[in-house]
Amino acid sequence: MLSRIYIKNFALIDTLDVSLHNGLQVITGETGAGKSIILGALRLILGERADVKSISNAAEKSIVETEFNLNNQFKKFFIENDLDYEHQTIIRREISPAGKSRAFINDVPVTLDVLRELSSQLIDIHSQFETSNLFTSEYQFKIIDGLSENKKIIEEYQHEFLEFQSLKTQLKKLKIQLSENNKESDYKQFLLSELEELNLDGVDYEELKNLLSVQENAGMISENLSQVLSRFHQEEIGILSFFNEAKHKLSKISEVSNSFAELDQRLEISFVELKDIISELENESEKIEINPENLAVLSELNNKLNSLFIKHNVSDVDELIEIRNQLSGEQEGASELELSIIEIEENISKKEKSLQSISEKLSKNRKKSVPVFIKKAESLLKKLGLEKAKVDIELQDISEFNQFGKENIQLLFQANSGFPLKPIQTAISGGERSRVMLAVKKIIAESDELPTLILDEIDSGVSGKVAEEIGNLMREMSQDMQLIVISHLAQVAAKGNNNYKVVKQDVLGKTQSTIVSLSENEKLNEIAQLLSGSKITEAALAQAKELIG
Repeated sequence: MLSRIYIKNFALIDTLDVSLHNGLQVITGETGAGKSIILGALRLILGERADVKSISNAAEKSIVETEFNLNNQFKKFFIENDLDYEHQTIIRREISPAGKSRAFINDVPVTLDVLRELSSQLIDIHSQFETSNLFTSEYQFKIIDGLSENKKIIEEYQHEFLEFQSLKTQLKKLKIQLSENNKESDYKQFLLSELEELNLDGVDYEELKNLLSVQENAGMISENLSQVLSRFHQEEIGILSFFNEAKHKLSKISEVSNSFAELDQRLEISFVELKDIISELENESEKIEINPENLAVLSELNNKLNSLFIKHNVSDVDELIEIRNQLSGEQEGASELELSIIEIEENISKKEKSLQSISEKLSKNRKKSVPVFIKKAESLLKKLGLEKAKVDIELQDISEFNQFGKENIQLLFQANSGFPLKPIQTAISGGERSRVMLAVKKIIAESDELPTLILDEIDSGVSGKVAEEIGNLMREMSQDMQLIVISHLAQVAAKGNNNYKVVKQDVLGKTQSTIVSLSENEKLNEIAQLLSGSKITEAALAQAKELIG
């Protein structure tokens, strides 16, 4: 319930502070007094765009603040949005002179999306020109589901439907991904096979280059080694012979002179090292063989590696191994992708069965409630002056699930007898819209817990008996909800549990609008004035008393 409105520095309003109550709250006032300004301020609480032009005093910020009495059903919203739940919750919008807008819930800054989500559950503002939602499938389903007591079932269905839609989105993405993978799959498999054929884990590229170089130069290496070894081993003039003779003579010298002993030892060590080198040269010489087949194998492997280096833009075998492992992983990933697609398709199939079952329950309940809606709506429309009006709800099965089940809905209407029912958006006139919407709101109020409903002059253009019935209807609606009505009709004002008047006056040479709560006597005078005009007559007062009852 909306318990308080506070507005500061907004258009013609300097300061407005009014407390509201449960039941029917009627606001009256002359045309241009500022009723639309109050509604404009309240629309800021609903998250509508703020306009810096609305600021009256450019030196100060504009403030619109509302206070609501909440029940525990809103706790979940506060927890989900990390807000402190308060039974008396305050929602506030501020507009700075620079045009910056800020929103608060219980003094905690929030985004406009969070503000809209909460306030849309608390206030429903409806004017005589705002009936287009009556033409939407969402609103029409809301009407019939309220009568069908489908609230819990539709919540269950829509939860399942959201998951169903999410699964379908996932499936679509995975199939696109698989399709793209398949386009490159053959080429990637070729690259992988090409890399796997070489057994890269067993390849030492540096060793390969060395072996290839040896094979390519085997003749030259063998010839030069032969010449070197020959120089070492030649009799009398060979290096070993000379080295051995020199070592023998130096040994004799060291026997007679200690100063040569160290040199003798060093020469001995060098001689041993030289013989070891000669031995290894001999071993290597024996390994050297000119083998065209081996040369061909090594050349082929080297050429393949060099080709792969160029193809993959890398420079060593380790990088090729990394690419091979990546390609192998992608091939395995494709298999996992196919398994994921199968799993999601199975889950979608399960969801479809669940949705089918729930949608059948929804449809069955709706079809039972259509006659109930027709009876209630036509009875109300008759009271509201549309004696010949006929309505119907057409439910049509469809092949695909939507957010309301597996059917479409169409509200049909005809104001005159002898003519076929047509979709309401094509059959209803401007003068009929508000009364049809009022009847619909009344039906919804009987079956669903509505937020505070604000009706802005939707009784415009009616009088007499119809005006009386509108007042009675609004009084009935207010028994189930808080109903705030802006009206020019005395018949409606007379039904108010609490009455208020918007007044415009000059304060220090500046026009200002505000709202005042009316006492019982002031209410009587206001109703009389609505009946007789600016001059209140005794007859108008008597009629006003009769209307109040």
